[in-house]
Amino acid sequence: MKILIYNTLTRKKEEFKPIKAGNLSFYYCGPTVYWTQHIGNLRGAYCADIVHRVFKYLNYDVSMVRNYTDVGHLTSDEDEGEDKMEKTSLKEKKSPEEIASKFIKIYENDTKKINILEPKYKPRATENIDEMIDIIQLLIAKGYAYVTDLAVYFEVEKFKNYNELSGRKPDKNKTGAGRGNISDPKKKNPRDFALWFFKAGSHKNALQFWPSPFSSPLVESGCGFPGWHLECSAMIKKNLGDTIDIHMGGIEHVSVHHSNEIAQSEAANGVKLANYWIHNEHLLLNDGKMSKSEGTAYSLDDIEDKGFSPIALRYFYLQAHYRSRQNFTFEALKAAQKGLTGIINKIERLGGKIGVANKDFKDKFLDYLLDDFNTPRTLSLIPEVLKSSLKDEDKLATILDFDNIWGLNFLEIIKKEDLVLEYSDEVKEMIIEREKARQEKNFSKSDDLRKKLIDFGYDVNDLPDGKMELIKK
Repeated sequence: MKILIYNTLTRKKEEFKPIKAGNLSFYYCGPTVYWTQHIGNLRGAYCADIVHRVFKYLNYDVSMVRNYTDVGHLTSDEDEGEDKMEKTSLKEKKSPEEIASKFIKIYENDTKKINILEPKYKPRATENIDEMIDIIQLLIAKGYAYVTDLAVYFEVEKFKNYNELSGRKPDKNKTGAGRGNISDPKKKNPRDFALWFFKAGSHKNALQFWPSPFSSPLVESGCGFPGWHLECSAMIKKNLGDTIDIHMGGIEHVSVHHSNEIAQSEAANGVKLANYWIHNEHLLLNDGKMSKSEGTAYSLDDIEDKGFSPIALRYFYLQAHYRSRQNFTFEALKAAQKGLTGIINKIERLGGKIGVANKDFKDKFLDYLLDDFNTPRTLSLIPEVLKSSLKDEDKLATILDFDNIWGLNFLEIIKKEDLVLEYSDEVKEMIIEREKARQEKNFSKSDDLRKKLIDFGYDVNDLPDGKMELIKK
């Protein structure tokens, strides 16, 4: 079965060839756990979930890592400003460890609600300090890193392929640490990035710090904390090995974070870090940037508070390709929820018997899906399956098979466990009474009940078999 993946490294689609047959080593850049993740961040997690589900569907043994950044990520992705964890810690008057635990719990609750599969490993940066120190020592020994009074830096000029992932010319790279409030006069080049910050200079009051073997006249025992980029290299090496099949993250990470990962990992290990680099595009808000700091972001709680189902949000995500920007509006989410409810109602009418998934439809599904994880095209098969001449039980089996990728919980719906289908007792009684009235040709009563259902917030579609389809407005 041929899987085509758009590889950011080569800027073209390539056939996936695993390092080990039947196995996938997969790393996804997880969140910095200093705040509640907005639905744009959750879309990134959903995109990685689709990759995870595809390989499981194809019976691969998937080893996936999703990390949690709980130290070292400064307010600029380029090693400048305050540490994000410390900033929230001071604001909420809680320790960084308490902040991390709080927001990891919220994130995992949110990912569960939108039906994201659990990764095999979920390491925290603070659990891998020794591994990061080991990499820094190796880089110093190989001549790729140097020490100043304020930090240990990776010397970008020493790594000739630094711009391979981004495709930028050297003079167009964003600079690393070395400007603004952490300016270091002993830094060799503005593009060099920090591997370790000493508890000195602008970081002399750091809340999180560890001893290290690196020497600075400004601190005892080399105390400090790792740079953000280093944690991913350490956690990949520890959990998956020196070279992995797929590395995935947001498109914003290409030019700095992921380029730095490649440089430090490949310089230290002497081998390629990842064979395939996948990057998901952003979720926009009303065609603009979604940003917590700018007040232009919604959490999953915000979505639910407005009456939307988390699974409706997942269905909304499914409608755009991971490499395409997707524009979020509440009107679009309302349309997604209405569309999902309509599908659910049609699935309900297929009955509870599950037959056999149709091979022709499965082949078509895989043709779409394995062409760079094209979920929007797979959704187009739903009406085709429902309108086909297949037996109802085989239609149901086919859609349930596809839902192993979509993750819309259709099997739970069949078991009557999905809240999307739960009507109040009053609405259920009206449904029964109206269907009875239609069968008895009592059109006046039927019309009255129809108006009541509309007042309860439903669109009412009458079907030829005497039943009706209710779609929540």
